[in-house]
Amino acid sequence: MKRLPPFRFCGLLPGARAFSLCLSAAMLAFAWPALACAAAGPADTSPGAEAAARPADPMPPAEAIAPTNLGATDVVPAAIAATTRPGAVAHPALWRLSRGATTIYLFGTVHALPAGVDWFAGPVARAYGASGELVTEIIDRSPAEMRAIVVARARLPPGQNLREMLARPFRARFEQTLRTSGLPVNAFDGFRPWYAAVVLSTRPLLASGFDPALGADAELAARATREARKHEALETAEYQLGLFATLPSATQLRYLREVVRDMPSIQRELHAMVHAWEAGDAPHLARLMNEDNDDPHMRELLLVDRNKAWAQWISARLSRPGTVFVAVGAGHLAGPESVQAQLAAMGISATRIQ
Repeated sequence: MKRLPPFRFCGLLPGARAFSLCLSAAMLAFAWPALACAAAGPADTSPGAEAAARPADPMPPAEAIAPTNLGATDVVPAAIAATTRPGAVAHPALWRLSRGATTIYLFGTVHALPAGVDWFAGPVARAYGASGELVTEIIDRSPAEMRAIVVARARLPPGQNLREMLARPFRARFEQTLRTSGLPVNAFDGFRPWYAAVVLSTRPLLASGFDPALGADAELAARATREARKHEALETAEYQLGLFATLPSATQLRYLREVVRDMPSIQRELHAMVHAWEAGDAPHLARLMNEDNDDPHMRELLLVDRNKAWAQWISARLSRPGTVFVAVGAGHLAGPESVQAQLAAMGISATRIQ
């Protein structure tokens, strides 16, 4: 089975789940292999299995969350699977900023897509072709490097156990979610709550036929490599993972509870968001992503503060000649706190060209 490429997590799930894909590159960019799963195989639910279970390997292979290992309830209903059709022609949103001899294109990406979605065409292809530089959220690292980065930030201190941190009613629901997903109940015992939340909320992507290797970020990075085009990043994997690691324990636990609560609806919501992305409907995408955002701390840390920092980078880059194609998660380019909104507050306007 093929190895899954790095996973960037930039805002494609609403509410708390949005944060699992919202460091665009933040989680879809840590590395899908590393975030893939904390277990090496399907759960053993036989009597006594929990008592005999040993702590899971700190970072098993990505194949552990391949579709063949998903629980029966993860199967995608035909009506949902059909919402993103192979061969669909997408027209995702694209903006342009110019100052003197400098042009910067802003493109909102989806970090995992099903096969057959045609998005690299028209204004997007022309803008990329005219650019001498590609800028993404992060630049992929090797699986070994990503594994080390994730383990250092996702593991609990020695002697601590995630399930022991959970209140009894929620612990039972959490363990049932793991069983339903085909995971051992001890899969995340040695991990922080944010890590369990991220892994659980991304599993439905694979069950839905989405592949990070087909995501817009991966395609653009591959093109830049083939063409020897300059490729820079706004952030690093260490920084993005560090944001999650610094969340207070109570915030991480609340995040995990919301993900477990909303697992049954994630696939449907994901397809609705990808539909909005394909249509270039940024306002609708913003509504879908933000309708359930009720944690101001996470929102500021993982979305708003980063949008402000990127706007500052863009403002500074406008002072140097050249044409730059900036590709970040679509969630960062939608809504009242978007990158464009931060730029507007600085007196810099972006023109929608697709």
